Amino acid sequence: MNDGYPPSFDCAPGLRLAAHERVNQLQQDNLNRRLDRLEQMMERLDRRLWFTVYGVAAVVLAQAFRSFLML
Repeated sequence: MNDGYPPSFDCAPGLRLAAHERVNQLQQDNLNRRLDRLEQMMERLDRRLWFTVYGVAAVVLAQAFRSFLML
């Protein structure tokens, strides 16, 4: 039941377009995975930075408290 139209078939330009869309989707998925990984790494770096800031502040306060006790 083709209603007078010739049977459909896949042509080379259509196949090229489908292949291009598939490659594009794979590249987009890969880029999204890499961005997610980068975001996780930045969060860990941010956490380490704050631990360092708090550590330095604690050392400075401890030394100030120690010098206050020495007086």
